[in-house]
Amino acid sequence: MRVRVLLFGQLKDIVGRQEDSLDLPSGSSLSAVMAHYADRYPRFQGLNSSIACSINQEYAQGSAVLKEGDEVGLLPPVSGGKAKVEELRSEHCAIVREPIDLQAIKKSLEHPEDGAALLFEGVVRNNTRARRTLYLDYEAYETMALNEMEKLSQVALERFKVRDVRLVHRLGRLEIGETSVLIGVASAHRAAAFEACRWLIDTLKKTVPIWKKEHFEDGAVWADGEPFPEEIRASK
Repeated sequence: MRVRVLLFGQLKDIVGRQEDSLDLPSGSSLSAVMAHYADRYPRFQGLNSSIACSINQEYAQGSAVLKEGDEVGLLPPVSGGKAKVEELRSEHCAIVREPIDLQAIKKSLEHPEDGAALLFEGVVRNNTRARRTLYLDYEAYETMALNEMEKLSQVALERFKVRDVRLVHRLGRLEIGETSVLIGVASAHRAAAFEACRWLIDTLKKTVPIWKKEHFEDGAVWADGEPFPEEIRASK
């Protein structure tokens, strides 16, 4: 059987391409795909315990059995290229390439019953670990990232009992001072808005397949991402 493999972030650099096609014996598991690349690329081996995988844009464990035509995503720790699309949107979320319109998002959240409207901006800073940053480049597994962002929005609405949320992430090249991610929360009470916003950004940075490449005066590297939660690591 044949499966389509998509590689992201540093995994794409290690293999030398973003898309691959593998012929595997019928009934092979996801771990066979990881073993294929680990056998051929020594640098891949050191990442096996930290990467996550997806099958048809849903996180999956290494023991998951593959079928003919499945789309497999190999995902390094997230936090990180150019987007394939100009914009993707769902009910509460968006992935864009143009500057994020803070005022438009704020206006979309406004409602007379709310006592709190909280906006968080993640902004590109000019340094990382004492190295001067020139700019950042973000890439994503776009459709899966949007789906995961929408799932987080639905969980936040239920868990924190806030009225509305917005999650917007920008892809592509971002200059110093530009907004890479914006989270908006509207709620009757400020405590719930703060809790929901903090949970959303912390969880997004750990679970949504978006990667950041940092460009410095002396070179470029993929940012060390937040570790995937144990329950979605492929090695489990």
